[in-house]
Amino acid sequence: MRSFFFLVLLNVLVLRSQGQIPSLGAYQAAAESIVLLTNKNEIIPIEGLDTVRLGVINFTGKSILSFLETAQKYTPHVEEVQPVTQMGRQLAQEWASQQAQKYDLIILAIQDQPYQGRPSNFMFKRTSIKEIMKRVQVLTLLFDAKDGIRQMPELGDSDALLVAPYEGYGPALAAQAFFGGHQVTNHLAQTLHPRFKKGAGLYLDQTRLGYAPPFIANMNEKILQDSISSIIQEGIDSMAYPGAQVLVARHGKVIYHQAFGFHTYEKKRLVFPEDVYDLASVTKVSSGLAALMRWYGTGKLDLDAPLSTYFDGFGKKSNKDELTLRHILAHNAQLRPWIPYWQGTLKENARYPWQKDWDTQKINDYNFRKKTFARVETPDFSTYITDSLWLHRSYQKAIYKAIRKSPLNEKPGYVYSGLFFYLLPEIVADLSQQDYETYLKQTFYKPLGAFTLTYNPLRYFAEEQIIPTERDTFFRMQLLRGTVHDEGAAMMGGVSANAGLFASANDLAKLWQMYLNQGQYGNRQYISAKALNTFTACAFCESNNHRGLGFDKPLLKYDPQKSTVAEKASPNSFGHSGYTGTFVWVDPDEDLLFIFLSNRVYPTRLNRKLYTLGIRPRLHAALYRAIRN
Repeated sequence: MRSFFFLVLLNVLVLRSQGQIPSLGAYQAAAESIVLLTNKNEIIPIEGLDTVRLGVINFTGKSILSFLETAQKYTPHVEEVQPVTQMGRQLAQEWASQQAQKYDLIILAIQDQPYQGRPSNFMFKRTSIKEIMKRVQVLTLLFDAKDGIRQMPELGDSDALLVAPYEGYGPALAAQAFFGGHQVTNHLAQTLHPRFKKGAGLYLDQTRLGYAPPFIANMNEKILQDSISSIIQEGIDSMAYPGAQVLVARHGKVIYHQAFGFHTYEKKRLVFPEDVYDLASVTKVSSGLAALMRWYGTGKLDLDAPLSTYFDGFGKKSNKDELTLRHILAHNAQLRPWIPYWQGTLKENARYPWQKDWDTQKINDYNFRKKTFARVETPDFSTYITDSLWLHRSYQKAIYKAIRKSPLNEKPGYVYSGLFFYLLPEIVADLSQQDYETYLKQTFYKPLGAFTLTYNPLRYFAEEQIIPTERDTFFRMQLLRGTVHDEGAAMMGGVSANAGLFASANDLAKLWQMYLNQGQYGNRQYISAKALNTFTACAFCESNNHRGLGFDKPLLKYDPQKSTVAEKASPNSFGHSGYTGTFVWVDPDEDLLFIFLSNRVYPTRLNRKLYTLGIRPRLHAALYRAIRN
């Protein structure tokens, strides 16, 4: 990214000459004022987002809310710490020791306010800073640097020292720099101290997503804002969904992220950017597939090996003994699209809740076979479905058996199927010798800083932060909120590679930016470039199958009635859609990431207006118009 800063300047100057923006603006002014003066052992960008405990001590006497909010986009493990309010070295020492026990890193936010005859305030700061620096690694953020380092030279001994403007974009850009979201190339315009003379300054590359206005990514803000808001509002007015959000990133910068509407049509809670969604089939390419790509890149996985190599019971006694992973992942293996597993629990004379003469409260007691469901939790019935519906602990084996015995499609060729993805968690667990969800979180999600990427999110997040999906009127008989919409995934305990993953848009973007970066994010190579290129390429184009391995791809011949993406999406682009109204797509040719999240199935899956209005491909097309104008 060393040359990207100069390309941005060139693009901005071109746009300015065309009258699209009045000047370089406040963002560029702040960006040009940030200077990195020390960075011992390359402590920034901050590493170990999965384990680091970070405290921010505000010595400015002013609000640093924009700094904190931006830092929390990278990790929730950021807390503001109030400085000691009483004078005295002993109190300062006790306070500093307490902070060193609680945090691995401390960021000191200091407003450069010279001594100017205020001894108590000055000594209070200096004593506290000296004591904290003795006990824990310290990153210092000095706002509006002038004389502060001369009067407190110990600031120069910080493990990292960054100077930035306090006004405007300064605090947010400083936070991004600490986490690798902003490239720093500037040098001091004047001498601050004999150690930091005019021209001093260290280079810091961008390694994670940053946050910037659209013009930084050479996109027209007016086209972007007007197009997205009008299309989303059309969907809300037409009741295609009660609310939605859109995130757009280009050149590694999130340049648009807005939420619209409400959680439900009752309009009791607005949608917020931090809200968590049921990703539905976006799970397929955001969970176990990442593990397969990682192992393929290291030679641990053979795409041309039969399924029986990795999952018992699919050998010669099965009709699937010759199916290879490559064909399966490309939906080219003649597998049936799906199996309604929950219906297999019903008695032959079962009565359904949509029969008006039937008491829906009695259906669970009457309809289900033995060793399927119970009303209360017991050691045998231990898989939670609802508060009054518990699945037998062995029923997962019945799901595997149903997949193994399912007939193949009569004709070869592309048929979208989710069956393999029910088997994938056990494959991942066997290969990793680790619990499936634990492996994904420790290997990908937490190191990426994507802490909302999780199954069964009610374990970690308030119900109010989770967007509801459908009012289930045939199986679970309740509003689904925080439990997976897909019935089959629910019967897997909510943990499946077919569906079940939840996330916020910002955290989902981190995973997909890693894909877009050919497996690299935050100075770590999660997946080899070779693996990403193999899985995201069209696997069986010669068979008229446009899919990659797991990933969706643009149609081989664009059809506006069938395509879920913009016509201008490149052949190298890839992504996936989700049944609940979710969508993610990246285009390496344009360095572009697009995320759309909605709950189009609220209150019923019968609502197809998201499709009939073409919301997702129209939004996607708007991004390409914004790039080219």
